[in-house]
Amino acid sequence: MGVRNLILSALTGLVLLVASSSSAYAAEPREIGVFHDWTAYVLSERGQKVCYMVSVPIKAQGKYTKRDDIFALITHRPAQSTKDVFSYITGYTYKPGSDASVTIDGKKYTLFTQGDTAWTPDAEADATLAVAIQKGSNMIVKGTSKRGTLTTDTFSLKGSGDAYKAISKECGV
Repeated sequence: MGVRNLILSALTGLVLLVASSSSAYAAEPREIGVFHDWTAYVLSERGQKVCYMVSVPIKAQGKYTKRDDIFALITHRPAQSTKDVFSYITGYTYKPGSDASVTIDGKKYTLFTQGDTAWTPDAEADATLAVAIQKGSNMIVKGTSKRGTLTTDTFSLKGSGDAYKAISKECGV
């Protein structure tokens, strides 16, 4: 768990870039807690609370020679009336026009991609996926890089429900 926390802490800057449209206005995140395989954070973005939970895969597969860090996140921004926003940073640039998929305990969800990130298509899909993550046991994310490399990342969902409760309590959603 120590290495995992070190990785998550060291890469918080990357998460801030995704979590904030202008990182110049974002304060350093504060860890709310570590919940098995998920970590919960809060930060101030332009004076408003942003709460998010993040995890890294327990297994990353694909025939690639170089890949950057991989993160799955759920973010709440109460000042913008958004919650449960799922984002996936894949560690490479996706193939333009390609979709990614998330499978949780046999149920498949489709994500749209842009650059190195994938998202659900709308708030309803975010809410559905957030519930599935909290209740599921594992999550598999598949995508294709701009070079045509298929990747399969496996996440443990252990602790995701408690991490979700922590960010929801912190942000009052």
